[in-house]
Amino acid sequence: MKKIIAAALAAVMAASCLAGCGSSDNSTTGTNSNVKLGDTGGLQLPLDTKNTELRFLVCSSKENMNDSYVLQKLREVTGINVQLMVFPSSTIAEKRKVMVASKDIPDIMGSSFATMDEINDLGVQGAFAPVNDYIDVMPNFKKIFVDDPENNWVFKSYQASDGKLYGLPWYEVQRDVNHGILYRKDIFDKLNIPMWNSPDEFYQALKTLKSAYPGVAPFTSKNKDNLFNQLSISWGLIAYKPYYDEAAKEWKYSDTDPQMKNMLDYMAKLYKEGLLDPEFLTLTEAAWTSKMTQPDKAFVTFDWIGRLDTFKEQTKGTYPEYDLRYGNPIGPKQTIKKLSKVFASSTIANNKNTELSMKLNDFLLSPAGAELITMGVEGETYTLDEKGMAVYTAFDAGKKVEIGELEEKYGMFLEGMYRRFDKRSTYFNFSEKEQEAQDKVLKENMSEPEDPILAFTTEEKDALSGKEVKLKTAAQEFFAKYVLGQETGDAAWNAWVEKANNLGAQDIVKIYNDAQKRYDSAQ
Repeated sequence: MKKIIAAALAAVMAASCLAGCGSSDNSTTGTNSNVKLGDTGGLQLPLDTKNTELRFLVCSSKENMNDSYVLQKLREVTGINVQLMVFPSSTIAEKRKVMVASKDIPDIMGSSFATMDEINDLGVQGAFAPVNDYIDVMPNFKKIFVDDPENNWVFKSYQASDGKLYGLPWYEVQRDVNHGILYRKDIFDKLNIPMWNSPDEFYQALKTLKSAYPGVAPFTSKNKDNLFNQLSISWGLIAYKPYYDEAAKEWKYSDTDPQMKNMLDYMAKLYKEGLLDPEFLTLTEAAWTSKMTQPDKAFVTFDWIGRLDTFKEQTKGTYPEYDLRYGNPIGPKQTIKKLSKVFASSTIANNKNTELSMKLNDFLLSPAGAELITMGVEGETYTLDEKGMAVYTAFDAGKKVEIGELEEKYGMFLEGMYRRFDKRSTYFNFSEKEQEAQDKVLKENMSEPEDPILAFTTEEKDALSGKEVKLKTAAQEFFAKYVLGQETGDAAWNAWVEKANNLGAQDIVKIYNDAQKRYDSAQ
């Protein structure tokens, strides 16, 4: 855990909070709310009849969030005088450290923690309340994270050294598919290139593209050496880390696995033959965008599915035939990374307001809370279309409303405040191309199984932190040299495996497998 900032900074924090937390005396709380929301999961509203003030740390660059529509409605339906402490992403982690050092911890900290280790270390010291002790007042949390066997692993994976859970995870705030291989369908159709279903078929597709456009490297990327990590999933690995082999039921080290050599050999072949962009390790986003939005400069990449429509919008005036689509993964397993339904964590201060804070957190986790935070109130901020999706009435009909616009106007989708997204909200209202990507992955079961999230002892964490960073740096350097042809072939690979093991690869694998045994035996 990072060292806590000295208490001498407390005065600085107090001054900065008065200037920048966005606090407001304007609190529209009430206990006779006429707001009609959906299922509260068994929680009885209002949660409070005393207008209790709760301080709530969230992340945003927007102003006046305490006066926003969502905050006013949240106060009205819960009876709690919720006061946001709002900081942008550039400063929130530092502000949080100062709060902890000064022992001036907000009732709810919804954002800013980088790791569960930080939360647990502070929780054991008494800063945060253990979730285990308040499950009986949180019916939504209990239903999702205690009673559901698909999610109750959080108590094994996220527990602190004292056996308690101090982080309250979020739920269903990720889409099923967010990234993958994107390809120019208009060019593929023009050249009669079929969708690939294996590394060799993808290679043949690139060869055909290269033949038609000799001066072009058809496969490009802006992801630099993170591309190794992204592509490794469809080889059954996760670059720079151990991976769990479901068949063998044991952890192995990705960067020394024979399948990693196969992937690097494949990439080296693409690079040597001019099929992989020679600048794939250095290309800036601006240069990559330029290549991807020109008619004939690049045809395949790896990126976010939002590009399917934004690039079409950028090219509609100059190249109306442009058609970027979601393609199959490249590797032999034809899989992508599965995005977990369980995500991040918030904390509750160990103070006189703990139980009420837990209840508020549970409301935000309920279907009603998800509706309020991502859609507002039906008839006031949204209606439902024929597909049952939200239409935000303050915006032009037919417009794709971005979550940033909803944050600006209503205080919706505020990072650190949300605990769950309503599946009817704009975040899940996919365009035709985005829906095609969701359908492809789900119908063809293309997601790689999620690896277990393990809990490590203090000694294990110290050992891992000392080895993992050095190994990742060494792997990044070796992978680049291998693909570029500077150090390649069997001899170079064998030397790398030896070096990786000397740096502690097998020690890391042993730690993971020891932790897996504890995970498997835990109840």
